Amino acid sequence: MSLSNKSKRSPAAGELPFQYDWEPAEQVLSAYAGIPLFVRAARSFGVPESVARNLSLKQRQRGFDEATYVESFLALNALGGDCLEDFDRLREDVGLAEMLGHEVPSPEEARKFLYRFHDESRIGTAQQELPVGQVSYIPTEGEALRALAQVNQDLVQALGRRCAEHKIATIDLDSTVIESWKREAKPVYQGGTGSQSVLALWAEMDLAVADEFRDGNVAAHTELLGGTKRAFRALSETVEQRYFRGRFGLLRPAVVDVAEEPEQAGCAGGLYRICR
Repeated sequence: MSLSNKSKRSPAAGELPFQYDWEPAEQVLSAYAGIPLFVRAARSFGVPESVARNLSLKQRQRGFDEATYVESFLALNALGGDCLEDFDRLREDVGLAEMLGHEVPSPEEARKFLYRFHDESRIGTAQQELPVGQVSYIPTEGEALRALAQVNQDLVQALGRRCAEHKIATIDLDSTVIESWKREAKPVYQGGTGSQSVLALWAEMDLAVADEFRDGNVAAHTELLGGTKRAFRALSETVEQRYFRGRFGLLRPAVVDVAEEPEQAGCAGGLYRICR
């Protein structure tokens, strides 16, 4: 049986099966329709109220308040932004401001907000207190950074109370090298330059409970006791069992001696009991 010589029209030929409407849309459109759920969750945990209680940076009445800045940075991070210039892309989306109930700051406004957390005097003090022959240092946090850390602690405790069935908290402490080409960046042990910040994670909740920014030339095991204590203090009162986990080099007496009662700490080599 021979095939018909009649050719079938290819779907790739001809006009596209739709028409352009050149009239401006009456509705406000947004490419970020999922962000209201994220922001609503943050607000339900009391983040704006915590910012208002703890963080006071504004010197004038006009402009964004601290809670709006913090929420804008949260939205930027959630939407995949990785630099201040990405705020311009968010500002181009008129629907985003409609959903949030406020605009987001410009890159320059956001940069000025971040600069208010910088305290040059603490860097100078840390440099003056350096022992002879030592080049790396960790400046103490200023009032603004401590206030922001308190906001994060309030959020962690609110999450813990909301998820009260999580009775176990393992603090997983580790440092992370973040590559940077800024002039201020210091050499890191892997080669190149950057920072080597320390992050404490509530492993069962996959939740960051404490952090500390450090220059790249600061050894990973340096002065971890303070950050470890802050991590355990951040846990909610609903937690009944507390554990510590870190690389073997981090499990020094000054680090694991953070519990009022005997606890356990783990690393790749097994479990270690924490006692005073």
